[in-house]
Amino acid sequence: MTELCQRFGVSRQTGYKWLKRYRDEGPEALADRSRRPRSSPARSAPEIEQRVLQVRAEHPAWGARKISRRLADLGVAPAPVPSTVNSILKRRGLIDEQASADATAWQRFERAQPNELWQMDFKGDFGTLSEGRCYPLTVLDDCSRFNVALQACSSTQTETVRAHLQRTFAQYGLPVQINTDNGAPWGSPGKSGQLSELAIWLIRLGIQISFSRPYHPQTNGKDERFHRSLKAEVLNGRSFVTHTEVQAGFDRWREIYNHQRPHEGIELDTPGRRYRPSPRAMPSTLAPVEYGPDDEVLRVGWNGKLTFRGHRLKVSSALHRMDVAARPSPRKADVYDLYFAHHRLMTFDLNQPDASI
Repeated sequence: MTELCQRFGVSRQTGYKWLKRYRDEGPEALADRSRRPRSSPARSAPEIEQRVLQVRAEHPAWGARKISRRLADLGVAPAPVPSTVNSILKRRGLIDEQASADATAWQRFERAQPNELWQMDFKGDFGTLSEGRCYPLTVLDDCSRFNVALQACSSTQTETVRAHLQRTFAQYGLPVQINTDNGAPWGSPGKSGQLSELAIWLIRLGIQISFSRPYHPQTNGKDERFHRSLKAEVLNGRSFVTHTEVQAGFDRWREIYNHQRPHEGIELDTPGRRYRPSPRAMPSTLAPVEYGPDDEVLRVGWNGKLTFRGHRLKVSSALHRMDVAARPSPRKADVYDLYFAHHRLMTFDLNQPDASI
């Protein structure tokens, strides 16, 4: 036996084990056997595993952390920890290593209170079978990640956006600030003093407006991330006949996103638990634009042109026949800031040939 075991590179104990199996059970006993233990006391109970699979089936794009938190919110006790959920999903072939790497969390800057900043944009458009292109309008609260508006629009025109924002403001109140991407219908901040009709309306409501840096969508990063979730959990692999059908899908998912889906960016809380409406109510009429006694008020002419102390300036043509104000800059003599309401349009130097800077 010693010589035989040395020839095949096994211990004498292993040699005697195989010999005993052969004698007791025949040649079939020499086949490889499973090394799985007879019992797995640390393995999740079947009912817990079934609840994990049920939540995953309802929300295929959710990972282990979201499922774990959702089961806890539903009163499952003890709720499986994320590592256990991850093991269940992997064992069932529902998650791979690349998906695990993609789910790595990272930190974002956020405002301290709800309604300090909303992020607004259109997600990429897509076609419907009978009503043409659909343009999803999305508005997200920066602090809570609460989705205040998710609307299936037939166009990106100013009147379409304004109508939906009016309903949103009536329901949730006015934010302090709204950040948007560049271009229509938001504005053209790349050119000094250029505002869109929509931006002018928001300014007159007392809302500060700001724009993402050109070619830097991460400035509106939370809304961009919201678009990824919308695509993964609602749009991927689906076709829609009408915009009404799209909106119905948006409404169902918005309820889940705001009040059921744990959000990893806010410590697996739900946006609905963090959000509260703004105390600033939507006014019934726009108040007139007023300026201080030391401001020099100027009327904007045709095509956004105006003159100040011999210098010709160009602002947005949407400000035609509206008043703006030139205000001395505290930084330097003969330098002025041009304002529309509370919004600074440009800074210009009277000593420069091209006054705007």
